[in-house]
Amino acid sequence: MASFLDRERTVAQPGFSRWLVPPAAIAVQMCVGEIYGFSVFNIPLTRAIGITKSVPEQDWTVPHVVLCTYSLGLVILGLSAAFLGKWVERVGPRRTMFTSACCFCGGLLVASLGVHLHNLLVVALGYGVIGGIGLGLGYIAPVSTLVKWFPDRPGMATGLAIMGFGSGALVGAPFGVELMGHFKTATSVGVEETFLVMAACYFVMMNFGAWIVRVPAPDWKPEGFVAATQSGKLITTAHVAADEAIKTPQFYLLWGVLCCNVTAGIGILAQASPMCQDMFGVTPVVAGGFVGLLSICNMVGRFLWSSASDFTGRKAIYVIYFLLGCVLYCLIPFSQRIGSVALFVAVTCIIISMYGAGFATIPAYLRDLFGTVQVGAIHGRVITAWSMAAILGPQLVTNLSSYQKQHGVPKSEAYNTTVYIMAGILLVGLACNLLVRPVDPRHHLKEA
Repeated sequence: MASFLDRERTVAQPGFSRWLVPPAAIAVQMCVGEIYGFSVFNIPLTRAIGITKSVPEQDWTVPHVVLCTYSLGLVILGLSAAFLGKWVERVGPRRTMFTSACCFCGGLLVASLGVHLHNLLVVALGYGVIGGIGLGLGYIAPVSTLVKWFPDRPGMATGLAIMGFGSGALVGAPFGVELMGHFKTATSVGVEETFLVMAACYFVMMNFGAWIVRVPAPDWKPEGFVAATQSGKLITTAHVAADEAIKTPQFYLLWGVLCCNVTAGIGILAQASPMCQDMFGVTPVVAGGFVGLLSICNMVGRFLWSSASDFTGRKAIYVIYFLLGCVLYCLIPFSQRIGSVALFVAVTCIIISMYGAGFATIPAYLRDLFGTVQVGAIHGRVITAWSMAAILGPQLVTNLSSYQKQHGVPKSEAYNTTVYIMAGILLVGLACNLLVRPVDPRHHLKEA
């Protein structure tokens, strides 16, 4: 088994199709992307004792559940990706995907035990910590591999994989609901058993990805592809090690680019349902459909926008994300004033598509600036910006809108100040992006 997981055993033989690698990446990312759909467990977990309703002082509360699962999992995702990125580059994608499957699915098993014992700390240890490590490894494992297989279309390749993560909720949420409905009894909400079944199913699917993944031979190139012999304006032929990359201003500028893009987008995504209801008075059912539509836009945007970056260049596409996003945010209050639900939906769908695209485009941007040798490790460190944004975005939207309502602002107008602040955050991201320059050659790895 250890030999099968070795990086040397994953080197592709002549004739291997590189188009088998994106399905392997999607298989893993779709499973760990289940965290986006974890909200379906929030209410059932708060009724583990009462079954039909929460029992005060005995059942957990939604804020506690979200903090110990969703929020903690995303924070650990960023930290594990940052600290284990160099290990991922060293051992290769197969061992990393297998380890990710063990951690993520093992975390679900521990979380199931926590539900059985009704111990939220055990649930947090399982889903938030152990599962969070699996999330981080599963998220970055395919990135450097795909970049090496698709030097001609790196944006499209990373967009395909990270689209899989965005689609995790579309699969995981209904899957979880169906399983809970099947296992629910007069004495159980069905979450404990659901976690066990999901762990088994995800373990098989993730290891399917680990089994088919391959890395290209050192001298492999796509048919007809001619590698550049000289660096372009923002595309280098050199390589920068992960430890050296964090000494460059480009690393911190791209950290700021990702943090600003995600902060603005995740703030809207986290409050999409109540925002739609407060601004236009729609029913919860309609608002729920709106959230589903945003999830689809999030997923599709990851592929379409990042693929477009192969033609426009990464810096130019981020200029579009930030400038267009700023204009669209300013249109949200206008859509409320004229009472146009259609305009609001169209605007927010485009905003969320660029939110997802920001995730998918950043690995290719890093590849352009730092080369491919340790791009996975560098990517792992950059996505700590996601961990920061996952706290900033929802807190800004939630707290500011609540403050507005408490001080007499009508519910329909309570988000206006918030969206203008989000537009300002996008302008900060634009400034970071415009300051990006080629990496100084003194940081490049020297040829042996």
